[in-house]
Amino acid sequence: MPTAFDALNPPFDRLGHDEVERLRRQLDIGYFPPGAVIVEAGRQSDALHVVIKGAVEERDAAGDVTAVLGPKDSFDARAVVHGAADSRFVAAAETLAYLIPRETVLDLVRRNRGFAAFFYSEISRKLDAMARGGMAGGVESVMRARIRDARPRAAAFIPAAASIEAAGHMMRERDVNALFVQDGDRLGIVTGMNLSKAVVLARKPLETPIGDVTHYDMVAVDEDDFVFEALMKMTKSNKRRLAVTRAGAVTGVLEDIDILGLFAGNSQLIPGRIDRAHGLDDLAIAAGDIQEQVGRLQAQGVRVEDIAEITSDLNRRLLARLFHMLAPASIREAGTLIVMGSEGRGEQTVRTDQDNGLILAAPVPEADLDRFRSEFSGALAQFGFPPCPGNVMVSNPVWSATEEVFGRQIRRWVLEPDDEAPMHLGIFFDAIAVAGDPAPLDRVKAAFIAMMRGESAYLAHFAKAIDQFPGPGGVIGTLMATVGREEVIDLKKSGTFPIVHGIRSLAIEHGLAEAGTVARIGRLAEIGLLSAAFARELTGAFRFFSELRLRAQLRAVRVGEPHQERLVRPSDLTSTDRDLLRDALRVVKQFRDIVRSHFKLGLF
Repeated sequence: MPTAFDALNPPFDRLGHDEVERLRRQLDIGYFPPGAVIVEAGRQSDALHVVIKGAVEERDAAGDVTAVLGPKDSFDARAVVHGAADSRFVAAAETLAYLIPRETVLDLVRRNRGFAAFFYSEISRKLDAMARGGMAGGVESVMRARIRDARPRAAAFIPAAASIEAAGHMMRERDVNALFVQDGDRLGIVTGMNLSKAVVLARKPLETPIGDVTHYDMVAVDEDDFVFEALMKMTKSNKRRLAVTRAGAVTGVLEDIDILGLFAGNSQLIPGRIDRAHGLDDLAIAAGDIQEQVGRLQAQGVRVEDIAEITSDLNRRLLARLFHMLAPASIREAGTLIVMGSEGRGEQTVRTDQDNGLILAAPVPEADLDRFRSEFSGALAQFGFPPCPGNVMVSNPVWSATEEVFGRQIRRWVLEPDDEAPMHLGIFFDAIAVAGDPAPLDRVKAAFIAMMRGESAYLAHFAKAIDQFPGPGGVIGTLMATVGREEVIDLKKSGTFPIVHGIRSLAIEHGLAEAGTVARIGRLAEIGLLSAAFARELTGAFRFFSELRLRAQLRAVRVGEPHQERLVRPSDLTSTDRDLLRDALRVVKQFRDIVRSHFKLGLF
């Protein structure tokens, strides 16, 4: 265990004793000869590096040196936290560096706000590179954002005569780390750290008036001020928190991590906002934050599957919180809230529509169920989740019923399939539980798989949906669908759906537990159903279609044309992207043929 690690070197000076000891236990030391590439641009790094001796050059895409790092410098936060480095880091001399595992860093970021704030400040060092990469607009928009856009926390007030103990209880109850202290005409601020120092270091009694440990040299900003003004005030005053005012009255508190979260995509901050939500209005704000950070993450070069994973996790947290807010006790005790389709697979980025349901382990009062159905789906619609065109929502009694009724419905779709049955079954197979006991879902899904496995006719009818949309007759040729007078490609019909449903069919046949398409492809390769080489090609094609679709979705949001969210015009693509599109479409055609042959679809 490296014991010489300097825990006073920022940002590690913001860690507590136990956190430092845990970090030291996880440390390793790496040696890099001159010229060794330590972190490659565009790649994720498994460790945060802290230089011990030597020198490391940071190089841009053209190979030019943009910075030289020496002892105690760390790199590269972006490659560790956000999935990909913007720059290449190369040893300029024999170099030794501490290696802090990525999971250790992420855990500390989640647990320690002070560390997280300092950690994300490295992002500012990337702003010039982002601008050179054509993303200056995003950075400028953040700097020109208003203070209110950073979602400052609501102000909590306490009289100066209240005790330290009372202040601590209020912080816990309000889930805040700072209180505004009222002392006559004076208004000050006290933090959790102030309380800790007063009690632990200064040995002050818990009955001590909170006014005795309060700072009255507050700095304030108006909620309509620009973010860059807040940053300047923080820098000049050496303060990490500012009071936020509206019409001269204090309404909130802004922390450095709130501002830095605008650069980092907010994904580290949103869970706390969801957990602190006291009503639907608070959750609506969090829902908006989730969607806003998708574009930021994409602009920062984060891989689409990582964006989808982050977004899916946040959406699930949001739905779980909404469930606990709205569900009466009867439904909280008996209910399992599920999400399905792309949300269940963890592949949704920009939200499209609702795909959710409710499985009840036992009957509940009909009045409770009717009210919850209406309120839950209605709240999601208010948050910006459009109703599902296929009505796969909690508000539909078909998708909110007891385990017994669910099981009977699944059995009918399998044994007496209509035109919609394969899609309903496919959506359900992707389901995961987000609130309540997952056991009812597990039982219904296990029964479904048991019915399907070994039944070639059922499986073939299910898999046949892969031909629901026409496949490519040529390289791109017949894939064109006319929308107005412009030729476009529907990325879902031509790309993602055939892959998702074909892989889903094979996964059901083999009873695979993996939820995501990429994970299912990997598992099918492991059991020998797909060759390793073709699995890599299919995974690459799926990721490429997903990336193109995310671009199309973000463009559709910008121009206010949601119906364009899965369409791409070849003329809008670069020549490289058009070549990749042709390759990806060839892979899809090959995969369709594999599925048709495997399930003998020509016989049905």
